[in-house]
Amino acid sequence: MTKGLLIAFEGLDQSGKQTQAELLRDRLMAAGRAVKLLSFPDYGTPIGEEIERALRGARNYAPDVMQLLYVANRYEWRTEIERRRSDGEILICDRYLASSVAYGEAQGLDPAWLLEIQRYLPQPDVTVLLDIAPEVSAKRKIVDRDRYERDLALLGRVRSSYLQLAEKDGWVRLSADRDRLMVATEVWAAVERRV
Repeated sequence: MTKGLLIAFEGLDQSGKQTQAELLRDRLMAAGRAVKLLSFPDYGTPIGEEIERALRGARNYAPDVMQLLYVANRYEWRTEIERRRSDGEILICDRYLASSVAYGEAQGLDPAWLLEIQRYLPQPDVTVLLDIAPEVSAKRKIVDRDRYERDLALLGRVRSSYLQLAEKDGWVRLSADRDRLMVATEVWAAVERRV
């Protein structure tokens, strides 16, 4: 049976996570693999709807409550992710576990706690960090930015947390401030041997 995989793309907003996830999905599907693309938060669930309200300013939750919502949103998908991966499917996530750690730590939360509350979620086989500076993120999206996207100091702390996680956990770290097809070639090189 074909081995299932869980691949997570992490990084600041506008780092190209969705673009790279879609390019990888297309390449894997062309190679005959079954692929499911997931994006977190998933605004199509009740918990996801609440997250969206908070990001747009209609709710004012403390950082720990926001991270609990994000984690709960992923738990809504746990059984489905486990089933699909055990059936040999490749799941590609635009954001996953590390987002809560990076954003939570940047807001003063304990990263060990953020990892602990996610330990029963399926763990990624590969995590790709698409690294860009906060200033690049801000230039790529000028309008309709949520509260996190507007806070460059916060994004700087998020990036630092991501870089520490990538170093400690052996992620694939790629500079995302380059041509997207060049980045996609490096993503494929990192994933190809596992599929």
